[in-house]
Amino acid sequence: MDRNSEILPATEPRQMPDAFKIFTGSPWVILSRNFTEHCVHGWDNLPRKLLMYFANTAYSMESYFQTVICNSSKFRNTTVNGDLRYFVWDEPPGLEPLVLDESHFDDMVNSSAAFARRFVDDSPVLKKIDKEILNRSSAVCASFSRRRGMDVDSCSKWGDVNVLRPAHAGEQLRRFISEISQTRGCS
Repeated sequence: MDRNSEILPATEPRQMPDAFKIFTGSPWVILSRNFTEHCVHGWDNLPRKLLMYFANTAYSMESYFQTVICNSSKFRNTTVNGDLRYFVWDEPPGLEPLVLDESHFDDMVNSSAAFARRFVDDSPVLKKIDKEILNRSSAVCASFSRRRGMDVDSCSKWGDVNVLRPAHAGEQLRRFISEISQTRGCS
């Protein structure tokens, strides 16, 4: 290309590959160590080839890992289609989910999701989650800390996780994970 030629934007749509099938899903993924090592040190060239393919693609985080795993015979049937997140979209959906507030609390709790988004800092719904789901409140923490001669920040420190027993929400999450684990594979 000579210096005087103009660089024009691509006008033709990108051709779909025929060496692999593209899959999409949530950008929120949990990856096993074996699969991650396959992506980094893979014995086949697919992870690197897909990395180059998705380098200039919009929303590549919603396709890269899904496409690698569903095109890899060793990992194809290890997928679980559920991202454990609760969010609410506007109608029609925008680029970001709606900000969650107290009107979403019951649906959020009954969804079996372990995570939720989006919240405003110091939102009343976050205080309600602390109090009703996590059994934490700043007043209880402050009272406990004063009785023990500790500062309030001590409540945010973790104890021995082995002495914890799942409450109702923990059991609900266990059942949900068990249910979604029954539907494996790429389709």
